[in-house]
Amino acid sequence: LWKNVTVKPKNKINVMRFFIILLFTISAAGPLLAQSDTADVLRAVDQLEKALVSKDASVVEGLLHDELVFGHSNGWIQTKAEVIRDMNSGYLNYRSFERESLSITRMKDRALVKAFVKVEGERNQVLFQVRLFVLQEWVKQKSGWRLLVRQGAKQS
Repeated sequence: LWKNVTVKPKNKINVMRFFIILLFTISAAGPLLAQSDTADVLRAVDQLEKALVSKDASVVEGLLHDELVFGHSNGWIQTKAEVIRDMNSGYLNYRSFERESLSITRMKDRALVKAFVKVEGERNQVLFQVRLFVLQEWVKQKSGWRLLVRQGAKQS
């Protein structure tokens, strides 16, 4: 079948133009899609902080991965169920998150979020105010970005 097909010189140029335009379009779309995903990760980080302050359990639950490891700067580690339980019971109340800086590094279906943040709240009715370096790993799932790992470290 292919032996009988001939491409005229004019058609060869059109075919080449098509493939060049196609390759350019594909290469240009990659960074745009990455920017969109990065914006989605930032949106998820913002939503989680707001939901923790407002105690919106349904939003928090939707943003946390089922296998969550939530590490605090004092060595305390929580699971997803414990984060939600301690928020609902009032044992841990976040009052504010004030971000000083944030960077997001994308790697396929994962994103690392590095941030310096001032956090205010209370734990077991004891007020705290701390400046942290926070490292988070988010995983992209069909339903959106989910926080898998979070670790905070106190800063001066």
